[in-house]
Amino acid sequence: MSFANDVSRDYTSCPILLLSIVVPVFNEEEMTGLLVDRVKQVFGSIETIRLEVIFVNDGSSDRTLEKLLDLQKTNPWIVIADLSRNFGKEAAMTAGLKLAAGQVVVPMDVDLQDPPELILEMAAKWREGFDVVLARRMSRDTDSFAKKTSASWFYRVHNWLSEVKIPENVGDFRLMDRTVVDALLELPESCRFMKGMFAWVGFRTCHVDYVRPKRVAGTSKFRGWKLWNFALQGITSFSTAPLRIWTYLGVLVAGLALSWGGYILVRTLIEGIDVPGYASLFVTMMFLGGIQLIGIGVLGEYVGRVYLEAKRRPTYVIRNLYKTQDT
Repeated sequence: MSFANDVSRDYTSCPILLLSIVVPVFNEEEMTGLLVDRVKQVFGSIETIRLEVIFVNDGSSDRTLEKLLDLQKTNPWIVIADLSRNFGKEAAMTAGLKLAAGQVVVPMDVDLQDPPELILEMAAKWREGFDVVLARRMSRDTDSFAKKTSASWFYRVHNWLSEVKIPENVGDFRLMDRTVVDALLELPESCRFMKGMFAWVGFRTCHVDYVRPKRVAGTSKFRGWKLWNFALQGITSFSTAPLRIWTYLGVLVAGLALSWGGYILVRTLIEGIDVPGYASLFVTMMFLGGIQLIGIGVLGEYVGRVYLEAKRRPTYVIRNLYKTQDT
């Protein structure tokens, strides 16, 4: 199955859409077969779409790779990239985008919460001339209260701090033209926050709304501490506002300290010297110490990113690439 990069959107002269679906997987042996069956149901009878599905095995410790290799025997349009270890979803998605050869590329999750049927509607929008078609959730009813609340606050905080605005209730599930994918692959950073990078490159964008179903099987790999670190990575990847905030906070605290010092001086000159309170002194020292440590932590977060980027290590390492001969 060969792909070309110069396919026109004029379907009267070139009726075949070359579609690449990128699916990062980590310990998802239960879901891989279900997703392949669903993709076959959706695209199996459509002659105007030529398909490849790129599974990126992100260091799975279960039988995910073995299951994918079995599926590939009867589905030659499956490509499998086996990473040397777990590099994280962002790196795995980058690997898949790098391998994708289609005129349009769709990254999606394996859990079927990103319905493959929606790709047909997204492709129709692409034919209208849009470079990016976002899949936007109409609600978060399938999420827990904690996840729903934290996601809402993340989008608010990120979009308040950053010049690059991330569309709310939009994940990685989207359709992108080849030019968009090529632009993304030109971005050199090692610490990759894909939602921000998707937004940063721009291009003509629209969205289609859908109701996100519940996960069919297995459990989500993004919970608790991972989500917190992911949010922190997103904010620090596309904004230096946290550094400026601590500058302003330092000016505010210094101003309050000077004002309080002036008040004490005037009161001492008028009323005389009184015995200072050790409790208030201790609280003040602890407060200022905490402020300083938080500021150092924020600064350290950015210094750490500079350190990681300066190494110029590759984002991922592919141990094996499994492709059929006609792919």
